[in-house]
Amino acid sequence: MYLYQYDSLYMFKKATLKKLGIRIIIINVVYLLIKLTIAHDEDDNLLDATSIFYYCSAFFLFMLAWESNDWLVRWQQSKTNGGLDLAKGVKILVINMAICLPVSALVYYLAIFQFDHICQIDVNDPWLRFRIDFFRAGILGFAVIIFNLFYHSLQQKKEIENKLNDMQKEIMTSKYKSLKNQISPHFLFNSLNTLTALMYEDRDLASDFVSRLATCYRYILDNREEDLVSLEKELSFLDSFIFMMNIRHKGALSITTHISANPEDYVIPTLSLQMLVENALKHNYYSKEKPLEISILSVDEKSIIVQNNLHIRKQKESSTKLGLKNIEKRYSFYSNQKVTIATENGYFKVTIPLLPKNIKEITIVKVS
Repeated sequence: MYLYQYDSLYMFKKATLKKLGIRIIIINVVYLLIKLTIAHDEDDNLLDATSIFYYCSAFFLFMLAWESNDWLVRWQQSKTNGGLDLAKGVKILVINMAICLPVSALVYYLAIFQFDHICQIDVNDPWLRFRIDFFRAGILGFAVIIFNLFYHSLQQKKEIENKLNDMQKEIMTSKYKSLKNQISPHFLFNSLNTLTALMYEDRDLASDFVSRLATCYRYILDNREEDLVSLEKELSFLDSFIFMMNIRHKGALSITTHISANPEDYVIPTLSLQMLVENALKHNYYSKEKPLEISILSVDEKSIIVQNNLHIRKQKESSTKLGLKNIEKRYSFYSNQKVTIATENGYFKVTIPLLPKNIKEITIVKVS
């Protein structure tokens, strides 16, 4: 607990010093630019009393405008429990100027009329000098406040975008976990029905079926918290899954794989190939007379195509395409490469990119 508080304090001090350093640099740059544009005598220098006063007053008024603006922004956000908008920005601007303008007037009035012997602001028309200095301070204060409000608006926009991205990731992860949880009972129910029939027909085949079923469930359990898995593991799982599907559908189904890419060098989203095969089974009619042919092929070691001939099943309800959308969004977390879906020449094709095994994974919310 103490270490956490120490780290938090250290980060706060670091951020504060960084902010202060940037503001000091900006103040000095602006002051020097103004100094260079104002007419001055030949004997004028940066270390005389007048220059020191204008530098100190500029520094003070700049910091006053900046810090009071920061405080007003935090106060407005805590008061309304919301972000900045145009109305709040105008309100903060008016209050901030109401604070800074009287202070500026007081500073320059005292310097020109009361402490002129110290500041040595020697002018023929003191009121004209006062009006010029006050007007310049008001313009610069207004610019600082506008700039700072714009900065806070950009920071607010960035925070909102980050929160939305995090929320989308959490929602997508939740849908993905839900989809995987739906696979398990559905897959188990159908497999047990097939196993029951096999026990009376071919006990050796039933034993092999049980072994493959155990392999599939071990894969699902071992990788239930992983969003990415090696292509080698996915293909090993798919081999057992295909064996079970062929036994279950007895000649009505033909699933072939031809992967030329090295499976150890790539990763893909967990269960993505199985989901695409299940998608083909779900949406197509197939029988021994009209078998469903599913092919899983690699293309130029960059992607995998899962394609099937079309025997569209009549659906009572329109398809939500949840499985395909799920795969598309999971890929969008890791790569700019798109999942492509096409129907051509009597085939339905889904192309998914192969991801390098060293790809930087995003933080996925763990769901037990």
